[in-house]
Amino acid sequence: MQKCFAFLLTGLILLSLTACARGTKDASSQNTDKPDSKAEAHLKVKAVNYQFDQQVYHLKEGVPVEITLDSAAGNHGLKIPDLDVKLDQAHPSVIITPDKPGTYEMSCSIPCGPGHKNMTAQVIVE
Repeated sequence: MQKCFAFLLTGLILLSLTACARGTKDASSQNTDKPDSKAEAHLKVKAVNYQFDQQVYHLKEGVPVEITLDSAAGNHGLKIPDLDVKLDQAHPSVIITPDKPGTYEMSCSIPCGPGHKNMTAQVIVE
């Protein structure tokens, strides 16, 4: 009986360590244009229940920018599909270089409650 319990406990520990290691690897390598790129600008987007802190954000074409999500209240994500940006609590920042002027739609990527589908904003690249 003790051998069976020890075997089961060892298996659970190994499983949890494997899951933790897998999450750490992904967090350091995801959502960057170039691993060694340096941001020249910073954009912090604060998400509070069912809204972002601004309705419009401005970026400059050709300027590397670090976009950071601050999920201040609730569990939120951020996606800007046309700029290939997807942030959440596990991956809260990314460095991108917008290369095309335009207006891009931003929305919450995590269902956060009854106001989720209205949680949108715009990113204007000039």
